[in-house]
Amino acid sequence: MNRRRTTSPSSSSPPRRLPSWLPVDPYILALLGTVALAALLPACGTAADVAGGASTGAVALLFFLYGARLSTREAMDGLKSWRLHLTVLACTFLMFPLLGLAARGLVPFVLTPELYSGLLFLCLVPSTIQSSIAFTSMARGNVPAAICAGSFSSIAGIVVTPLLAALLLGGGANGFSPDSLLRIVAQLLLPFVAGQLLRRWVGGFLTRHRTLLGRVDRGSILLVVYTAFSQGMVAGIWHQVTPGRLGALFAVEVVLLAAMLTVSWYGARRLGFGRADRVAIQFAGSKKSLAAGLPMASVLFGAQASLAVMPLMLFHMLQLVVCAMIAKRRSLDPQPDALPDEPQGKPLPKEPAREGLPA
Repeated sequence: MNRRRTTSPSSSSPPRRLPSWLPVDPYILALLGTVALAALLPACGTAADVAGGASTGAVALLFFLYGARLSTREAMDGLKSWRLHLTVLACTFLMFPLLGLAARGLVPFVLTPELYSGLLFLCLVPSTIQSSIAFTSMARGNVPAAICAGSFSSIAGIVVTPLLAALLLGGGANGFSPDSLLRIVAQLLLPFVAGQLLRRWVGGFLTRHRTLLGRVDRGSILLVVYTAFSQGMVAGIWHQVTPGRLGALFAVEVVLLAAMLTVSWYGARRLGFGRADRVAIQFAGSKKSLAAGLPMASVLFGAQASLAVMPLMLFHMLQLVVCAMIAKRRSLDPQPDALPDEPQGKPLPKEPAREGLPA
């Protein structure tokens, strides 16, 4: 048990001890604080132009770092688990969109058309990378598979997400056009490819400064959040949403997350995956990436982006809290070799140092 409590130097100090079922992630507080700052002091005029340019540059840097961190050899090795990766992709880009389409029946009685568009967009966004790895590691799952599954999902999402948005959202996505796809590719895919090409020279530096780069990740996402919500405040679109509607949206997302956690866990078991692989599938197949979704929404929805990303923001916070509780509980499961009735997954690697839980 002590080994699991060494992720933070102060984790054993009495003042920080909290109930195991109440995970407190400072990043969630930072997101809420950023939204509050945008509400009180939104960027407008020249400041908005500066914030927008900085946000675009931050996102490009974020995906450059993703590309530079991913080992090409690890990616090639991960292709051997093709059944697992196809399962995660099916959860991310098939099951989620189907559930999103089913939620159309909640309009207009539960959700407004604008909130539903945001909910459906949430269902089209790719999976996460860092938090999937962190939770899989905490739950003693197949960490290499989680790394590759999250990475493959993010890469595929750069193209698949805007195409699905064009198909399912249509005119609601601010008049999706080929130009929108090109802008997304330029902002996300090209920096990722550049990171892969330069990994040979910068990979060692990134490995030695993981903690600092984790802060860069989080700072980049917070800047995008501030820019998007500032635009929403200046445009006055938040007057369209009542607290009751937001409460209804949150309840819908609780059901959505519960459904995907259940489908990914028991569906993977039916497909014959061992416990370690099922852990990776559940965490990679049930979550959505705020880092990838925010810049895509800013391109696809324009001035309405802040309202469109509200469902994604809520879901991001919800998935961190719920998945942290599940991961803690799974960490107490018996070792795989004590479960002879289940097929065995790949040997578990040593738990890597956690870099926090960014989007």
